Amino acid sequence: MTTRTETDSLGSIEIDAEALWGPQTERARLLFAIGSERFPRRLLRALGLQKQAAAEANASLGQLPEPLAAAIAQAAAEVADGRHDAQFPLPIWQTGSGTQTNMNANEVIARLASRSLGTKVHPNDHVNRGQSSNDSFPTVMHVAAAEAVTADLLPSLALLQAALERRAEEWSGIIKVARTHMMDAVPVTLGSALATWADQVRLGQDRVRDVLPRLLRLPQGGTAAGSGLNTHADFAARFAGRVAALTGLPFTANPNPSEGMAAHDVFVELHGMLNVLAVSLNKIANDVRLLGSGPRAGIAEFIIPADGLSSSIMPGKTNPTQSEALSMVCAQVMGNQTTVTIAGAQGHLELNVFKPVIIQSVLQSVRLLGDAARSFAAHMIDKLEPNRTRIAENLAKSLMLVTALNPRIGYDRAVAIGKLALAEDITLKEAAIRLGHVTAEQFDDWVKPADMLRPGATLEG
Repeated sequence: MTTRTETDSLGSIEIDAEALWGPQTERARLLFAIGSERFPRRLLRALGLQKQAAAEANASLGQLPEPLAAAIAQAAAEVADGRHDAQFPLPIWQTGSGTQTNMNANEVIARLASRSLGTKVHPNDHVNRGQSSNDSFPTVMHVAAAEAVTADLLPSLALLQAALERRAEEWSGIIKVARTHMMDAVPVTLGSALATWADQVRLGQDRVRDVLPRLLRLPQGGTAAGSGLNTHADFAARFAGRVAALTGLPFTANPNPSEGMAAHDVFVELHGMLNVLAVSLNKIANDVRLLGSGPRAGIAEFIIPADGLSSSIMPGKTNPTQSEALSMVCAQVMGNQTTVTIAGAQGHLELNVFKPVIIQSVLQSVRLLGDAARSFAAHMIDKLEPNRTRIAENLAKSLMLVTALNPRIGYDRAVAIGKLALAEDITLKEAAIRLGHVTAEQFDDWVKPADMLRPGATLEG
């Protein structure tokens, strides 16, 4: 490897001649050889946007010469567009303020801008002008999370909700046995089950949206400890306006930037809503898995789509692969909830120093939930089919249809009918007639599954 020698306040260091980064990044690369986890594209985009907005804000306030600010902004825009992702080699396991990744961005952008201008651009004095890692990195966290939620997660959840609602409408007339405590219960429609799942997904989106106003408050302008040292008095507002223009999201300046630096409660709140989503989606995945169990020895009320993935030993076996993938994603998100909770609790005095692991966990959860929701909608819900024959058979032999007789003959007599039918393996109608509690005509008139689907129906007539 051909190297170049660079010198900074800590001395000289050899760096790959082709690398755009500088001494700070190279030292961090050698010092933090921990794990293989790297920041995702969403965060690298946010890094570029933050530096671009800062340069433009500084230029508008007379804090940087226009040509210099323009070169920095152009280089930062290239970072935001993903043209230099390979120049960000650092792991998430670094200083808890994200300082190394902030300096990585400063150095890469400074070198690109220097090439453009033909003169030296300083990573600290120019690219990092009026900023600190302590307010810049959390700002990047806010931007990355807000874009990921609005551009990736919410559209995917809307797609899943729509798929569930379509199926709920299609299957609204299919009456089936409900199951409570995993045991046969009274009738419901298959459509009502899908509508319940759709409502869970809708409410999950509402919960995430409720957090957005607080996520859109940027701590930029607090610099080192929240006081705004070495930054222009109007920088925070001007910066937030530029980020809003670049992203199309209504970002504003946090009136108390220290709140967004010393604490990351909004990320704990956001991930809490992601955790609720994981709980909801896990429930849906498991319900589909249970209702599709079989095809002969299980419940088998769903026909699981054959996706071409089969057992390595059992020929032609169809497994609920999408349910399994989705529920594994949910397990990971639930684990990330613990990480974010613990990391969020580590705000000590003026700075939380668990920033990288917080945003890594949040972005991973957002990405996984969005991808899994979209996959589950396309490859499970859209292809799922009801097993109408099995549903009808299970409904016809359900003992819990006897519940319709409660208002007519009382709970105790209804119990006797159900017990006799189960003990002697006869129908409810046969048991009711044998016990003399109702006539055949009364049974046919009173025990109608379709009349057990709405309030008041079993009390009429």
